[in-house]
Amino acid sequence: MTESTLKSADPRAQIGRAVQQNESWTITGMLERAFAKTFTGLVYAQIWEDPVVDMEALQISPDDHIVAIASGGCNVMSYLTANPASIEAVDLSPAHIALNRLKYAAPRYLDYDEFFQLFGDAENKGNAALFDEKLKPHLDVDTVDYWNGRKGLTGRRIDMFAQNIYRFGALGMFIGWGHRIGRWLGVDFADFMKTRSIEDQKQFFEQKVRPALNHRLIRFLASNRASLFGLGIPPQQYEALASAAEGDMHAVLVERTRRLMCDFPITENYFAWAAFNRGYDKSGNGPLPPYLQKQNFEAVRTGAHKIAIHNRTVTDLLESAPAQSKDCYVLLDALDWMTDQQLNDLWAQIARTAKPGARVIYRTAGLDCILPGRVNDAILSQWNYDSQASRKGQENDRSAIYGGFHVYRQKS
Repeated sequence: MTESTLKSADPRAQIGRAVQQNESWTITGMLERAFAKTFTGLVYAQIWEDPVVDMEALQISPDDHIVAIASGGCNVMSYLTANPASIEAVDLSPAHIALNRLKYAAPRYLDYDEFFQLFGDAENKGNAALFDEKLKPHLDVDTVDYWNGRKGLTGRRIDMFAQNIYRFGALGMFIGWGHRIGRWLGVDFADFMKTRSIEDQKQFFEQKVRPALNHRLIRFLASNRASLFGLGIPPQQYEALASAAEGDMHAVLVERTRRLMCDFPITENYFAWAAFNRGYDKSGNGPLPPYLQKQNFEAVRTGAHKIAIHNRTVTDLLESAPAQSKDCYVLLDALDWMTDQQLNDLWAQIARTAKPGARVIYRTAGLDCILPGRVNDAILSQWNYDSQASRKGQENDRSAIYGGFHVYRQKS
C-alpha cells in the first residue's frame, strides 16, 4: 500500500478550515486561530482513546477495511492485533504524520526489545542511534527531514526519544505543568504511583488531589478556554465539555480526574501511567497499549504494511474512496469540532463508502450523542445507534477523559 506524501497540502490552511468557525476578529475566532497554530506541531505523542474499548465495539475481522483519525498513532497500531485487511489513517498535523510513519516502520526493522526501547523506554540515550542506523534508511524523505529537523540550538527532533518523547508535544507540556502546579499545591504524583489498591488510589485523590483541584488557581485556569489547548480541546469543544456539568468546567475536570485516578487499578491502566508517571513502566512490567505488548509484537510486525497515512481530512479521503469499500470508521472526538455542514458532508461520505454491516465509533467531550437534529435524517436513518455498546464502552474506557463513547451500526 503506497503512502501519500507528508506535505500534500498546506497544514495551516487545512487545520484552519477544520477549526475556524467564527469571524477572526471575535474573541472565539482569535482563540480558534491560536488553537490551529498549536495543532501544526506535535500535540499528542500518544493517543488518549482506549483501543481495547474500540476493538470490542468494532469487532474487527480479517476482511475489514478501517478508516481512522491517526493522532499519536497508538490506536491504529493497536488495531493490527485484530488483523484487519487494511487501515487508512488521516491527520492534519505534519508532526503526527511523521510520528505515525516512524511507528509503522519500527516493528518491521527492529526486534521487540529495540521496539520497546524506542516507544516504551522513550528516554533511552540509544534511541537516536536506533533511528539513524535501523529506521532512517527505510523512511521517506519528508519523515527523515522531520526527525532530523532542528530542536533547540544543536539537537534534532529525534532526540526527544532520548529525553522522554511523552514529555513533549502540547499534551506532554500540559501534563508537565500539571505536575509543577501539583507540587506547588502539595501533591507529588510519584506517591500516587506507589499506591497498591483502588482503595489507596481513592484515598490519595480525596486527601491530596481534590483539595488541590479546589484551589482558586485551578478554578481560574478551568474557566479559561485557552488554558485547555494543551489537552487538544478547541474553543468549540470547550463548551461541549462544560455542558457535562451545566457549564461548570471546574466540576467536569474534577470528575474526569477522579475517574482516571480512582475507577481503574493503576496496575491495569497505562493512561494513568501516562498522566502521573509521564511515561510507561520502563521495565516493561507495567500496563501497556496493545501494540507495545510483547505477545502482540508478531501481529504488529506482520501487519504494519497494511497501514497508510494521509495528510488530509476524513471527508477528503472518503470522497476519493470507492462506494461500499469501508467497514469501520474511527473518528476520535473530531465530530465535536465540526459545523453542521461539515458533519453532513462527512456522514454523506460515510454512508456512500460503507459496506453492509459497517460500524462507526466516536467520542464526545459532553455526555450526549450530538448527531440527531444536526445530520440529515435521510442519512442518519441508515444507521442504528447502539446504546448498549456505547454505554459499555464509556464505562470501560480507561482514559476517562471523555463524556461519551458512541457506536453506530449500519442498518441491514
